[in-house]
Amino acid sequence: MKTLVSGSSGFIGGYVVEELLRRGHEVVGVDNFSKYGPVSKSYDDHPSYRLVEGDARDVDLMTELLTDCDHFIAGAALIGGISYFHTYAYDLLATNERIIAASCDAAIKAHGQGRLRKVTYLSSSMVFESTDRWPSVEGDERKVPPPLSSYGFQKLAVEYFAHAAWDQYHLPYTIVRPFNCVGIGESRALGDVEIDSGNVKLAMSHVVPDLVQKVLKGQDPLHILGAGDQVRHYTYGGDLAHGIVECVEREEAENQDFNISTAESTTVLDLAELIWTKVKGLDVPFRYVSDPAFEHDVQKRVPDVTKAKRVLGVEATTSLSDMLDEVIPWIERAIGEGTI
Repeated sequence: MKTLVSGSSGFIGGYVVEELLRRGHEVVGVDNFSKYGPVSKSYDDHPSYRLVEGDARDVDLMTELLTDCDHFIAGAALIGGISYFHTYAYDLLATNERIIAASCDAAIKAHGQGRLRKVTYLSSSMVFESTDRWPSVEGDERKVPPPLSSYGFQKLAVEYFAHAAWDQYHLPYTIVRPFNCVGIGESRALGDVEIDSGNVKLAMSHVVPDLVQKVLKGQDPLHILGAGDQVRHYTYGGDLAHGIVECVEREEAENQDFNISTAESTTVLDLAELIWTKVKGLDVPFRYVSDPAFEHDVQKRVPDVTKAKRVLGVEATTSLSDMLDEVIPWIERAIGEGTI
């Protein structure tokens, strides 16, 4: 089976490509390195992997790459932490709209030629940004108020593209909604804007790496955004990739949508205290102060994960503690190398 992955050198893309190769897929990756610049991945020299440096907005390129592929994982997007939602509000909407339109145009052409079987679209938990009901069940995205952030609104548009391409052109799809992916591979993005957080300047604004680096850099008390009572479901990148590839391979996933997430809820304050303890030990009292929260910092994000388990047998089981045991040493090395 041959699969094209757009955004293959990105954070989630890296986990997905590794999982595809582990399962024996032939993989073609396309990435323009717009976020981090050129990066090296563990699979770059894998005999079943080919990287094409190019832009997912290039319909001709994408059509050419898809003509001999069985599957397409549409993962390319302009994405960043919560600071991105403010700094690049228009670019998030406009660039990602062009990416998804070009991706669908190319996929429709390739499917019409006969080989491409399905597109697996990476959406986001942010489609539930404005919900007032929890847990968020597949289908709620069309019942609750639309997202307020341009990023969340555009991710909802991705899902409408998927449905519309099926309705008009019978292009099969699966929609995957990741929740708060945690893992290694994130770096300082080229376009990130530094934000003062106490005595530490941050340029990522993803809660796990930001909290880890602040604790590693000795910040005391630890600065957190808001009161710390925000609820998240931190999902390991490897578990997420397993779920995504199950969605690619399984017939039961065709024309379906799935929340892929751990079932475990964690507050930001509990996350911060766990990181603090892992870095400093039990003998140093946990101290924190609250900084003003960002406008689009969703207070509660809780998925219903029963559909993925029932239909696909997919569960994200890696504990937050185990994730941090992998992430903390990686960030410590990245700080030493100056990449974070």
